[in-house]
Amino acid sequence: MTDAIKIVLANEVSCADLAAVFGTRGEAALCRCQRFKTQARAWDAEPVTPEMIWARAQRLREQTNCGDPEAGTTSGLVAYFDGEPVGWCAVEPRTAYVRLQRKPLVWAGRSEDKADAGVWSVPCLITRAGYRKRGVTYALARAAIEHARERGARAVEGYPMIPKPGQDITWGELHVGNRTVFAAAGFVEVSHPTPLRVVMRIDF
Repeated sequence: MTDAIKIVLANEVSCADLAAVFGTRGEAALCRCQRFKTQARAWDAEPVTPEMIWARAQRLREQTNCGDPEAGTTSGLVAYFDGEPVGWCAVEPRTAYVRLQRKPLVWAGRSEDKADAGVWSVPCLITRAGYRKRGVTYALARAAIEHARERGARAVEGYPMIPKPGQDITWGELHVGNRTVFAAAGFVEVSHPTPLRVVMRIDF
């Protein structure tokens, strides 16, 4: 982690700083890290309106407990670069993400208890435009490991993509992270359900 990057628990940051990371345009602003917390059918049926986006932002504020340093729980980490809020990492027990429970790509070739709250997940890593390619997601992935470990997790896993050289992949598809980011943090591949997707994990 460079000296310019600082990782903070999401409940210890202001709600304004959290909102700044997600911005007002693009996939991050639309999702507000609610996709994996919503069943696919309900997500697809929800119309895109200003009210819907506000509601998702409100859910994120409640989940993170932003602005409440005394809160006992939070749903992620926020990265600062030279004092500017620039990145987000979702990290919680896997059971917090209802969509993961039914996502075939997550469970292909694996047989384990889906209700095991001792396994944590990192389903989302984002960096604000203008601050990418500065190591922000690498720092967040490393911090997520320690965050989960300190809170009693026995394992933490992610579901990154494998971009091919020269392949144009939109930001929205890469919100799950890049395999190189997870590998650099020490995650190892436990399954490879499709040519572009892997499940990577650290057992403590």
